[in-house]
Amino acid sequence: MRVAAVDCGTNSVRLLIADTGDDVLDDVERRMEIVRLGQGVDRTGRLAPDALERTFKAMRAYRELIDRHGATATRVVATSATRDAANRQEFVAGVHELFGVEPEVVTGDVEAELSFTGATRGLVTLSPETEVPQGPLPPYLVVDIGGGSTEFVVGSEHAEAALSVDIGCVRLTERHLRAGDPPSAPALEAVVADIEAALDRVESAVPVRRAHTLVGLAGSVTTVAGMALDLPAYDPDRIHHARISAEQVHDVTRRLLAMTHGDRAAVPVMHPGRVDVIGAGALILDRIVRRFAFSQVVVSEHDILDGIAWSIAG
Repeated sequence: MRVAAVDCGTNSVRLLIADTGDDVLDDVERRMEIVRLGQGVDRTGRLAPDALERTFKAMRAYRELIDRHGATATRVVATSATRDAANRQEFVAGVHELFGVEPEVVTGDVEAELSFTGATRGLVTLSPETEVPQGPLPPYLVVDIGGGSTEFVVGSEHAEAALSVDIGCVRLTERHLRAGDPPSAPALEAVVADIEAALDRVESAVPVRRAHTLVGLAGSVTTVAGMALDLPAYDPDRIHHARISAEQVHDVTRRLLAMTHGDRAAVPVMHPGRVDVIGAGALILDRIVRRFAFSQVVVSEHDILDGIAWSIAG
């Protein structure tokens, strides 16, 4: 079965066209565009007209790819920024016109479940010699650091507890880190205070300390991993399932927060659309590692997008 999954987040809109069967998801096409749909939502409560137009432009190109590759089923999922917007019906109507299906403005709990499925379905494999499970030990804490929110999910084979909190790289940047150069000490203190308040909520609702393995998802995490690995260019094959130590996370975060906008733009693995928000994203990961005393993070290139594709296949 050939399926198409579209994930519309606060910062990016992404497409996965894949063939499913025999418990395997084979990529046909995987695309990502930074559209910053959530631009200003934290301040205004509304999706900006130019942000909607950027998003619809990217989605029109995705519709052409879906038609070209002959996907037989499509699911469109929208997350944090759209949940928060008073005018989200404008987004819903535009997506329906493009794809012929209603976009699902999912709750944080549904987003967390999809992220967990996408991140962990291929994480543990069987050794061909012994048929003993090989890979990071469950239970997992899956953390999906998005633009507007971050999802925390604990589980082994399935999600068992989850919480979505309103800290994300775009939201925190717009709230506290507006300047392009290194942030001031008071600005950093304000970001850390917001993150720690959110982590208080997480710790009271989700058994995070039961988890043996931290699995990190999305662009902030993969960018930190690319820098920690000192890659000459972004390489998803090298980044997927890489294990990045806590010390590497702390080092990369310190470096990013000390850089100017130009310095960050020159980092080989940096997507241009992440230059102004990566400091906040890295800091979220850094505080999670510190707070819950993980020695490393397992990085996954597979995330909610893959979870959406699996949900279509059943």
